[in-house]
Amino acid sequence: MRTFNQLLSAIRENRLADVEAWRSRLVVWLAAAMVGLVIVIFARMTDACIALFFSMQKAHWWLPLIVTPLGGMVVVGITRKWFFGAGGSGIPQTIAALHGGISERQQKSVLSLRIAAGKIVLGVSAIAAGFSAGREGPSVQVGASIMYAFRRFLPNGFALDPKQLILAGGAAGISATFNTPLAGVVFAIEELGRSFEHKTSGVLITAIVLSGIVAISMQGDYSYFGHLTVEEVKPAIIWPILVCGLACGVCGGLFSRILITSTQITTSPLDQFRQLHPLWWAGLCGLIVAGLGLMNGSGAHGSGYIFTHEMLHGAVTETWQFAPTKFLATIFTYLSGVPGGIFAPSLSIGAGIGNDLLPLLGHEHVAAAIYALCMTGFLAAVTQTPITSFIIVMEMIDGHEMVLSLMTVALVSTIVARLFSPPLYTALADAQIKHLQQAPD
Repeated sequence: MRTFNQLLSAIRENRLADVEAWRSRLVVWLAAAMVGLVIVIFARMTDACIALFFSMQKAHWWLPLIVTPLGGMVVVGITRKWFFGAGGSGIPQTIAALHGGISERQQKSVLSLRIAAGKIVLGVSAIAAGFSAGREGPSVQVGASIMYAFRRFLPNGFALDPKQLILAGGAAGISATFNTPLAGVVFAIEELGRSFEHKTSGVLITAIVLSGIVAISMQGDYSYFGHLTVEEVKPAIIWPILVCGLACGVCGGLFSRILITSTQITTSPLDQFRQLHPLWWAGLCGLIVAGLGLMNGSGAHGSGYIFTHEMLHGAVTETWQFAPTKFLATIFTYLSGVPGGIFAPSLSIGAGIGNDLLPLLGHEHVAAAIYALCMTGFLAAVTQTPITSFIIVMEMIDGHEMVLSLMTVALVSTIVARLFSPPLYTALADAQIKHLQQAPD
């Protein structure tokens, strides 16, 4: 009898027999499934546009010199006029919306179905024009916007704070875009949760996982860059871990510092030109990206997926210039103001750094292991989210022996990066918060 009473008590405490509670759970889960569906559509649109750009580039090598600058000017013009909250990565906007000092009106300026639609269309257009950007950061903002929009269907008195829906939606975006539900949960805690004091409930965790499951069911259980087979990891890998952690930490820290500095308004002539003539500035940045593309073929454009995939699987050998080219192309893409993320380009830059370090580290080390270490290290250094970074890369490799190595290089590179820069997304979110609070009602 005592056990039966305890069971009834547990049912009451968890509202397992409450119809309204189940209705609320179903709304949240439906929103999560919608996030997964939209992110898959976003991914397929992105892939189609990247293929279109590369076919155009192959047919006419000079065409990006026209298409990329003009495309940048058009995308930035539309973004500034009709979708102002859709610019940039999308992760800083999501973090800013979780801030305690942000009102509902201010949240809607960066998180809404209109902003989500603009983010997808404009982000795809920027990639189609040849800019160096990914869809991962935008997917966070899109996921948060969709989940936040579903709050209107929740019954009155539902225990979840709307900001918890934002948190879950952003994490669901990562979960769906990388096909890594675990990384989505960790990302919610490690990055998005920094500015949010509430604990993530079980309902929201299941929503994050569900979004990833929907994406997997539609795209299959694929790995983002394909599987890297690491057959054996020897104790001597400690030397590559230190070298990769140091190199990626320095490069990633400088990368973050440049992006953070770009948000600060100064009196320099170049910065004044950017502020007064944003469209011409976007065109100039596009021209630079196109010029970098002439130097390194497909490496400067898109997320870097195709070039990186070929490099990781030995199909490309002359790649020493890939890392610096992608580094610069991604910076100028961000400076241009077009919507686009830096997650996937960061993984590509990391792989390029690993390729350049191979001669230094010697051939006794498995190349796939060096690539994995540097992809983890650079992403961790840029985002300063070591746990999320190593989990994302861990899903890409066959070889559980690398787990501790990936964890170690992520921590080393993060510590080194902090000598050069504060956490990127937190700093960009702080700038976004100030902008939202200063905006007129």
